[in-house]
Amino acid sequence: QVQLVESGGGLVQAGGSLRLSCAASGRTFSNYAMGWFRQAPGKEREFVATINWSDGNTYYPDSVKGRFTISRDNAKNTVYLQMNSLKAEDTAVYYCAARYGTTWNRAYWGQGTQVTVSS
Repeated sequence: QVQLVESGGGLVQAGGSLRLSCAASGRTFSNYAMGWFRQAPGKEREFVATINWSDGNTYYPDSVKGRFTISRDNAKNTVYLQMNSLKAEDTAVYYCAARYGTTWNRAYWGQGTQVTVSS
């Protein structure tokens, strides 16, 4: 039983920045990693960023690399997604996830938070 609470979504103009937060509570001892995914209207869910809980290694797809940064606060079981140089194509519902297995098919998910980038 893991609960994820997201915050920070909203409306921002292209070129601007936004910071998302995701706090995990409950039985977090089995977490391997936390991360962010997004889903734009009419499109499949897309991997955005992940951070391994054990060693802090981070991973990004080319679409956000250099613009987005995932970080963690170990004491609070919280991850952040700093999004800079936002583009209209970044508009999506962003979901926080806490992975407890070796793949993201074994994960808890947040409700999602809307990020809208206007051009």
